[in-house]
Amino acid sequence: MATLDPEVMIRQAGRLAGDLEELTEPVGRRAGALVSDWGSAGSVHLVGDGDSYYAAVSAELAFRSLAGVDCAATPALGFLEYEAPWLRSRNGAGRRLVVGISASGFTPRVVEAVVRAGRRGAATVAVTGVPGSPLARAADHTLPVRLSDGEPSPGIRTYQASLLALLLLAVRLGEARGHHNGDDREALEGEIAALRDGVARTVAELGGACRRVAELVGDGPVVAMVGSGPALGTAHYGAAKLIEGAGVFARGQDLEEWHHVERFAGPYDMPLFVLAPPGRSHARAVEVAARATELGRRVIAVAHPWDTAVVRHAAAVLPVAARAREEFSPLLHHLFAGILACRTGQRLGRTPFSTGLV
Repeated sequence: MATLDPEVMIRQAGRLAGDLEELTEPVGRRAGALVSDWGSAGSVHLVGDGDSYYAAVSAELAFRSLAGVDCAATPALGFLEYEAPWLRSRNGAGRRLVVGISASGFTPRVVEAVVRAGRRGAATVAVTGVPGSPLARAADHTLPVRLSDGEPSPGIRTYQASLLALLLLAVRLGEARGHHNGDDREALEGEIAALRDGVARTVAELGGACRRVAELVGDGPVVAMVGSGPALGTAHYGAAKLIEGAGVFARGQDLEEWHHVERFAGPYDMPLFVLAPPGRSHARAVEVAARATELGRRVIAVAHPWDTAVVRHAAAVLPVAARAREEFSPLLHHLFAGILACRTGQRLGRTPFSTGLV
């Protein structure tokens, strides 16, 4: 693999606001054209690997609350071996929808999962940036999320594109199922589109903050990132970028699981990122941040700077410059990941993907 310049991650982050503006309307429209075929789905399975799986975890709540449908995010191998064998062909209100997610469209297990689901009678859709890819060919329908001027990088623009597509799919599915009406759908998509300025402000404010936090990350043997609900997907994604971009061992974990188990692990001054978007798990995020600080952890809050409940327990803050409903909050709270990975890699003298086996 050719050596990548860490600054590619900064360039990618700088494109995110424009991508959000460019993609929201056409991807939403395309999702609306698809749902008429399977708007009666009784359950949704979101299947991916790596960033695609983390985007799926972040989107689960949107399918449950905005589409009113049972939803499970599963890694591709887990779906193949532990869910697909029990799928049964069902029509009408009980039909299952399986969404395979792969930016490249070539992830082998995701392709296989979609093929297997189709054979078991499920409706299938591919969320991919390559419409002619094996994943697109394997699925009944394709929701394309093409990005202009792509370049090799740990997934940053591609992650946001996949996440955006899933959120828009949930909104459109909710309309098709009668969970909300057309006016509600337009309002929800308007909320997403309006996050463009918040994304741009957050990326700008993260520049200096990530340089400072890289000093805390760089001298730790392990980093933990914790969140619940949609923020759990973000925690997994943030940990993955530190691994890919800076060769730092990082772990994403649920808030309660970290408190139940990992809080007993040393070293006790290890960096702990607490993702605290407004929502159902915010109060627990505050409690975990407070307890972690008492234990001597170096807590980094990924939160609104004015959220004093969590910020007062933090050694540093990675600011989120706008608010969004919890279902859409991952579009704002993931933004630190690539920038921090770049600055940490530069501090350690490492380039993306340079420390693993090729």
